[in-house]
Amino acid sequence: MFENIDVVRAWKDSDYRDSLTQDQRDRLPENPAGLIELSDEDMSSIAGGHPTVRPTTCSCCGSAALTA
Repeated sequence: MFENIDVVRAWKDSDYRDSLTQDQRDRLPENPAGLIELSDEDMSSIAGGHPTVRPTTCSCCGSAALTA
């Protein structure tokens, strides 16, 4: 069925997966861990990768401070 394709390696190793023919990649079962790569669009919409710095004002003295 999988003519010497290492299925687990194909799931984990993108270089190995890319070395397979399109037909071999199409016949790989779905990775049970789910999505293994995020698109550039998904990556750009992820929150939490960089802290957000916003100015705040101290309620006791009115001085400006930056908080993350």
